[in-house]
Amino acid sequence: MKKSDIPYVWTDKKRTFLGLPWSFTRYFLTETKLITRKGFFSIVEDEMELYKIDDKKMTFSFGQRLIGCGTIIIYSKDRDTPVKEIRSIKNARKVSDMIDEHLNAVRDKYGIRGRDLMNICDGHDSNNNY
Repeated sequence: MKKSDIPYVWTDKKRTFLGLPWSFTRYFLTETKLITRKGFFSIVEDEMELYKIDDKKMTFSFGQRLIGCGTIIIYSKDRDTPVKEIRSIKNARKVSDMIDEHLNAVRDKYGIRGRDLMNICDGHDSNNNY
């Protein structure tokens, strides 16, 4: 499959301190996955299924605010990447809303919305017999 065959919803590069996209870290959002690609000669690509996302937060350092960038920190149930940072991207709030929109669409498609709330209210781990 060629790169042009993948329907990306959003794509951007990590920005430098001047706000320029001079980086070998690139982020891609599809309707079902969040992909991080790092490297120039050797490329490492990490994919995260959107339905595995538990929570997100955004940070805006002083330098990032000056150049109109932000960082999105994603907490997920993904085994190899439980915390993923989408660093120094333009329009971080808009991207966060896009992730939410596609996250909810995927959860509705697979009907897994209710499973996110299991074992939160009782305060006990399901593996322990308390």
